[in-house]
Amino acid sequence: MQFILSGIQSANQFLWSGPLLFLLMGTHLYFTMKLHFPQKKIFHAIKLSITPSSNKNGQNLSVFATLSTTLAATLGTGNIIGVSTAVALGGPGAIFWCWVTGILGMATAYAECFLSVRFRSRDKEGIYQGGPMYVWQNGLHNPFIGKLYALLTLTAAFGVGCTTQSNSITQTTTTSFGLNPHIAGIAAAVLAGLVIIGGVRSIGNVCMKLVPFLAVLYTGSCIFLLFLNREAFFPAIRLIVTHALAPRAALGGAVGSSLMLTARYGIARGLFTNEAGIGTSAIAAAASDTCNPAYQALVSMTAVFWDTVVMCLLSGLVIVTNMMLHPASIEGVNEAGLTDAAFSYLPVLGNVFLSLCLVAFAITTLIGWSYLGEQAYRYVTGNRGINVYKVAYIVMIYIGAVLPLNLVWECTDLINAFMILPNVAALFLLQNYLQNPA
Repeated sequence: MQFILSGIQSANQFLWSGPLLFLLMGTHLYFTMKLHFPQKKIFHAIKLSITPSSNKNGQNLSVFATLSTTLAATLGTGNIIGVSTAVALGGPGAIFWCWVTGILGMATAYAECFLSVRFRSRDKEGIYQGGPMYVWQNGLHNPFIGKLYALLTLTAAFGVGCTTQSNSITQTTTTSFGLNPHIAGIAAAVLAGLVIIGGVRSIGNVCMKLVPFLAVLYTGSCIFLLFLNREAFFPAIRLIVTHALAPRAALGGAVGSSLMLTARYGIARGLFTNEAGIGTSAIAAAASDTCNPAYQALVSMTAVFWDTVVMCLLSGLVIVTNMMLHPASIEGVNEAGLTDAAFSYLPVLGNVFLSLCLVAFAITTLIGWSYLGEQAYRYVTGNRGINVYKVAYIVMIYIGAVLPLNLVWECTDLINAFMILPNVAALFLLQNYLQNPA
């Protein structure tokens, strides 16, 4: 087993240290230019995301529900713990590269969601189904690659979407509240399971209510902390930019790093957080009740904006301003502890609040990824035995809560790498179908 783990770790180290980062950043840049900078439409896209749909058919999700489902799957521990790890390993400049990844990644998200709506299918009940697997089937007439992508998505759903999230819940509740992992696992399985069993509309309705509330709550707490740390706000921005372009020893014992190392951790964190280029957001986009691919693509593009451009940046600024004002607070903390150290300065129950946010975000990720995995399962099985998938997913929530997951994390990273290749290939092969944002 150790031999297998070492082999997978070596593969991940190679892929995520250069080849995939260059591939994805190159893809982001290419579609940014080809689509004439769709990022400039971001405020129009945000307005579209909250505009009531005029094409409701009672079966599919509104554009806001698809956005909420996408954010449910992407917002989470990556925005909190992931940013902390990036700063600890890559220095403050990693935040700059994470932010750049989010800005450019919006173009790739637009492209993959446009194609997903353009080449989606409709089942006998009138429900839309789509994603990179349908793009390969209906757009490129290669269902074999589509099925391969679906199998990878299904595996990732049980990995990063399920077991790793439930394990994060138990780690947080055990450390912060002394809760037994078995109890936490059962509670997480029951809470998420009640939503999952209800199907796509149940998932969409819960995500529409829960995700915006959590996002506003966490964002508001970050803004409040930045107000408390306001004297270090502009110095922190200067430090982030200068360290990104000319890395040097960071503050408070955080590592010094080379430009390549700083860019690597920042870019990798941005890519992992918003999943632009992996193709999973396109699966949710295809469930939209709109018939206009450009409309839905603009709305789906805002998920990358909120996830990385806004929330990761705020998390990073909170961490760096705290490092500058309270360097003693981060002495001896582990890679994931920088955010916790910063939130300890909230006037009331700062660390408890952060722990509750982590648990809540993990629950929404469980729910959001259950839908992505369900769509992959439907593609592979032809819509047969869907309840088998739901029960298995719920059981895996509990199993993930009580087992060590080093191998699962490494396997998930490798699976994500393999998902990128067919998704990006489809974008380039079908680029002539893309339309610039209206």
